[in-house]
Amino acid sequence: MKFVDEAFIDIAAGDGGNGCVSFRHEKYKEFGGPNGGDGGRGGHVYAIADPNLNTLVDYRYSRRHEARRGEHGMGSDMFGAAGDDITLKMPVGTIITDAETGQVLYEMLTPGEVITIAKGGDGGFGNMRFKSAINRAPRQKTPGWPGERKSLKLELKVLADVGLLGMPNAGKSTLIAAISNARPKIADYPFTTLHPNLGVVRVGPEQSFVVADVPGLIEGAAEGAGLGHQFLRHLQRTRLLLHLVDIAPFDEGVDPVAQAKAIALELKKYDKALYDKPRWLVLNKVDMLPEGEREARVRDFIKRFKYKGPVFEISALTREGCEELIKAIYQHVKAQQVAEQPPIDVDPRFAGGAPE
Repeated sequence: MKFVDEAFIDIAAGDGGNGCVSFRHEKYKEFGGPNGGDGGRGGHVYAIADPNLNTLVDYRYSRRHEARRGEHGMGSDMFGAAGDDITLKMPVGTIITDAETGQVLYEMLTPGEVITIAKGGDGGFGNMRFKSAINRAPRQKTPGWPGERKSLKLELKVLADVGLLGMPNAGKSTLIAAISNARPKIADYPFTTLHPNLGVVRVGPEQSFVVADVPGLIEGAAEGAGLGHQFLRHLQRTRLLLHLVDIAPFDEGVDPVAQAKAIALELKKYDKALYDKPRWLVLNKVDMLPEGEREARVRDFIKRFKYKGPVFEISALTREGCEELIKAIYQHVKAQQVAEQPPIDVDPRFAGGAPE
């Protein structure tokens, strides 16, 4: 399936049905009185967060979505039927924005969440609504109200706890395949990842986190070079970034430190808040270094990169160091989740413990 993380759609809720002017006509009842019913409500447009979807491709080719209008009121006190509602299924993580103003309207963050994105118009009143002691034969009615119409931009940000950063061929796809259930395309040429991949990493019973692998960044990404800049938005909801570096590049003329600095610079240019997120350094492909040179090469890299945070030495291919990395990530993510939980209100009478 083609991955699409941005789409534009037009939606229209149904108009309300018109009210009816009618009078009761029965034998032996010369003045039967008004009996025109109200019009029916127009159909609403709902959106539901569907965990089985992971792309907005359905909305790339189907842009117009319109609910049915309500039926008109009729005589004999008959109200019009409400128009049928429509429900649009969207991936979890979809942001719904007004395409004209740029205002964010909704964020679909919870699986199964249902929101009303366009309300149908109310039905108009029939003439039976206007009957009174001094107006016994009203001929007034009101038209149905129009339903809401909107032009929307849909933007998908994948929901992941951990995001992988790095140059093409840094080993991100190999790492996510080694530690999770994801099976991304892996090859010996740089640009194998063309869209984000999500993988669930199992640490233990009921212990897991989600990791996202996005296309590799290249220098100039913040200005639009390469594919990586198109998917940096997917890292904005993560709790932790892993900066993956190829410590043993195949081309001897490539400087891993210069590549790492370029990635950090592109991240800062794109979004300062994303740059300020917790970011760990993961030196990959250490199995390609001779045993006697490994420690010195790692020390030299850290010194030249001027990095002071956590550093992990791994080989995604052989899984060396991966278990330690997984456990450290889980502890960090768990601590973040606990910190983000709202405080529990405690009755001040029991603040010191349960009464005896």
